[in-house]
Amino acid sequence: MLGSTYGTLTTNSRHARAVACGQAPGPAVHAHSGAAARGTAEGVDDVDVSGRPLHSAVPDLDRFFHPESVALIGASDADGRPNTGITRQLLAWAERVGARLHPVHPSRPAVFGIPCVPSVAALPEPVDLAVLLVRDPLPVIEELDGSKVRFAVVFASGFAETGPEGAAAQARLAAAARGAGLRLLGPNTNLNAFEKFRDDLDGPAIALITQSGHQGRPVFTLQELGIRLSHWAPTGNEADLETSDFISYFATRPEVGAIALYAEGLKDGRGFLLAADRAARAKVPVVAVKVGRTETGARTAASHTGKLTGSDAVVDAAMRQFGVIRVDGLDELQDTAALLARARPPLAEGVVVYSISGGTGAHFADLATAAGLTLPALSPEKQTELHQWIPGDLSVANPVDNGGHPVGDWRGRKIIDAILADPSVGVLICPITGPFPPMSDKLAQDLVDAAEQTDKLVCVVWGSPVGTEDAYRTTLLGSSRVATFRTFANCITAVRAYLGHHRFTASYRSPFEDAPRTPSPSLRKVRDLLRPGDRLSEHAAKQLLRAYGIRVPREQLVTSAAAAVRAAGLVGYPVVMKASAPQLAHKTELGLVRLGLTSASQVRDTYRELTDIARYEGVELDGVLVCQMVERGVEMVVGMSQDPLFGPTVTVGIGGVLVEVLRDAAVRVPPFGEDQARAMLAELRGRALLDGVRGAPPADVDALVEVVLRVQRMALELGDHLAELDVNPLMVLERGQGAVALDALAICR
Repeated sequence: MLGSTYGTLTTNSRHARAVACGQAPGPAVHAHSGAAARGTAEGVDDVDVSGRPLHSAVPDLDRFFHPESVALIGASDADGRPNTGITRQLLAWAERVGARLHPVHPSRPAVFGIPCVPSVAALPEPVDLAVLLVRDPLPVIEELDGSKVRFAVVFASGFAETGPEGAAAQARLAAAARGAGLRLLGPNTNLNAFEKFRDDLDGPAIALITQSGHQGRPVFTLQELGIRLSHWAPTGNEADLETSDFISYFATRPEVGAIALYAEGLKDGRGFLLAADRAARAKVPVVAVKVGRTETGARTAASHTGKLTGSDAVVDAAMRQFGVIRVDGLDELQDTAALLARARPPLAEGVVVYSISGGTGAHFADLATAAGLTLPALSPEKQTELHQWIPGDLSVANPVDNGGHPVGDWRGRKIIDAILADPSVGVLICPITGPFPPMSDKLAQDLVDAAEQTDKLVCVVWGSPVGTEDAYRTTLLGSSRVATFRTFANCITAVRAYLGHHRFTASYRSPFEDAPRTPSPSLRKVRDLLRPGDRLSEHAAKQLLRAYGIRVPREQLVTSAAAAVRAAGLVGYPVVMKASAPQLAHKTELGLVRLGLTSASQVRDTYRELTDIARYEGVELDGVLVCQMVERGVEMVVGMSQDPLFGPTVTVGIGGVLVEVLRDAAVRVPPFGEDQARAMLAELRGRALLDGVRGAPPADVDALVEVVLRVQRMALELGDHLAELDVNPLMVLERGQGAVALDALAICR
């Protein structure tokens, strides 16, 4: 009925309870005004060989963040009703952004003195945004069909986060929004929808995206430290508008210096990568906390938002691949995003630690070096210069120990300026473990003054647990040029991300630009091999590899002992013999592999032994493989599998019979180029094996990279047909001699 449709939100919503209890508001949607977007929407008609889009369309969210007119459906001014607090907050927000707000309620003539209309149909004008404060949003969304409403926000919970029935209801809601021609935020987003942003701050801003509103509070509070925020998008269950939509949009906004993301799950892996690619091309850093590193975290995230978390190893690799900076804690999220939003690009990679204590400098330098930061030794000439103002018995190589920052004259500033003038220095970090006036006060002021005169990054770690000191609250936080941290760890994390982001974007080329658009001739060759649900035998799997240009040993499939002897003569002794059947994934464990056979009698006897074992194990063979024996090389594994979130993925790692024990592998999501294939190898703990150890010659890394790229091509072209491909071992031979796939397993979808 009309009354229930526009009724008050039920109090089983956690957001409604928060309002009723007078708690702080949840996450909000807001934006400061900005100039024209950096980029424009690109079409999604350009697809790769698998039919997947190669560009993300940028949704036009300007009217979402800056509506001219708003319909508030279910508005209330009745005492004690949850909707009353929300209505009051939205009225204040509409006044701030200059939007006309129209309360909608079937039985109220006015709300807070503003005339009410009884239904959506009675709205006096088309509205940009409809905010639904109702128990059941579906009938209202259906009513909005044809009303030219561009956006709707649904706060109600009880959808995909509750299980299959809720997921079905959410699907109906999304379908209704599509039918009505509007974009939907929610459901299960926050009741306290629109925050008040400070408008007295300038400089590049942070745009915030959260799937759990309370988790965005630390970033939102950065405004109290003078750091600007421009937007906050609480995406909720993402029935329609999702994280990737907001990343794509924020990456085009000129006022956005960094995007901070708290994600419990990703709705569409491909869409996320396309959005991350857009941000990387625009050089806008994306800093993310992604829940789900552990099984418990993944399970909790799914119950909260109803989205698929996906394999965390794949998520982690995909984020690195597209330059998304993943951090673990909300404190790291706020500190890293703040630094990346405000700091200018580095002029050098070198980091110098400057301290008033040798112990502090050494401690910080150890942590920074272990984290991968480069601490170059200052030149002898620079050290001589510094010793004009620093006693000669103190080390000034890096870290620089001043023995106590000068207080009474100009020497302290001279020291800092001299360090920053060194061309190898891109970042100066000064850890101040606690206030020690007047020395710490003068040091803070000198650092701020020096930062105003340089394009290099100046960071301070203010270690005092109190945080009320004037040097911290006024001097350091009052500077827009000094990045101030409270912990060593957060400073190091943020600086590493800052240098890494600029290094990444300086050479970034979108992998989607070179993704294959048309099938290769290889695809036609293998169509008959791939039947839904089939597991290919080793022999058939190697035919698949051969069709894509991956080298396999000389081999023949035989069905008699006499044929085995003839095949051995053709292949050439010594030979390997293996039982062949689609269901044989682990032949070695069953004793169905024999190596180093050098005579016809050995081949004849081995054929009988293998068939006898197979008969005993109940395995129906399609034959026995007689293979060329490849003895020397590095055993690797290369394969592809299907990730439930991202689709086909490619893996490379240290192979052989202990592959499950070693678990030394790297993964990427296609498409990717040669640079990423080589980066995968660099991530392996056993990478040194390819360089040659204990007298072994260097392996043919180029050939290995080529195999990885060919498997990627298979993943792109056969992703709809191939569930899994496992090349193990891939024997990587001596440099210049190539790589040979000694065994392979393939499972069709």
